[in-house]
Amino acid sequence: MKIKLGIAPIAWSNDDMPELGGDTPIEKCLDDAIVSGFTGIELGGKFPRNPGITKFLLEKFNLKMPGGWYGALLRGRSAKEEWIALQDHLNLLKLVKADVFIFADVSGSIQGDQSKALSKRPQLEKDEWKTYCEKINELSNRLMDEGIPMSYHEHMGTIIQTEKDVDKFIDSTNDNTFLLYDTGHLMFAQANFERVLKNYISRINHVHCKDIRKEVFINSINKDLSFRDSFLDGVFTVPGDGCIDYSPLIKILNDSKYEDWLIIEAEQDPLKANPLEYAKIGHNYLTKIVSENGYSL
Repeated sequence: MKIKLGIAPIAWSNDDMPELGGDTPIEKCLDDAIVSGFTGIELGGKFPRNPGITKFLLEKFNLKMPGGWYGALLRGRSAKEEWIALQDHLNLLKLVKADVFIFADVSGSIQGDQSKALSKRPQLEKDEWKTYCEKINELSNRLMDEGIPMSYHEHMGTIIQTEKDVDKFIDSTNDNTFLLYDTGHLMFAQANFERVLKNYISRINHVHCKDIRKEVFINSINKDLSFRDSFLDGVFTVPGDGCIDYSPLIKILNDSKYEDWLIIEAEQDPLKANPLEYAKIGHNYLTKIVSENGYSL
């Protein structure tokens, strides 16, 4: 059984902090991805928003685009308003034949606010859940009709962060609503990420592989740091360089016949963690683990 390995350009150039790698050309990201052995790269802020140019770049470097992050504001919008807002993003992803529409609700998100501690993240009120998930269902149905299913990103600092959030979200949404499973964000949220994968594997259509530096993680939790301070301190790294054992996770994926993408998405300061070097570390580690658990590339 085969699986696909890709990477996100956030290792080279951070979308939330352009001062980190902002001067790195997109061609450098694409070339490094190829040199490291990846066959796909996600959409990032560095890519031109002209669909034709993005398609040209992907073809030039012989890379696929598995998907791309869309920062939604659905909590305060109607489904119709969000649908109108996401059209440019959808059209770009359709042109490059992306597999998933990565949907993250950044309404009130504290992920980019260095003054806000992790404990201050926004949360849906009890009486909001039903209406919110109805809106998600409407959007996921429409995206499925367009041939590019939603992959909802649970994410630190947002309204869907914790294991409890994920449980309620999955229970309250329809089967056209899929989850983006992110190992690093789930561990950072102190979730049982192996349980989440086992329980919801049929609703997972995209996987982000990021690792955690345990000492930084513990310090961030104990001091209730901001997400940005945690990231700058180096809480995230590539698989094989942190404390997460990927072998049991890959086994679950293989047993469930998952054949979609594994994306290394580990935002780090490129001046502290050379993007090409760390891309190779992550690729080599995942290649070894997937092979040991019955996959080929």
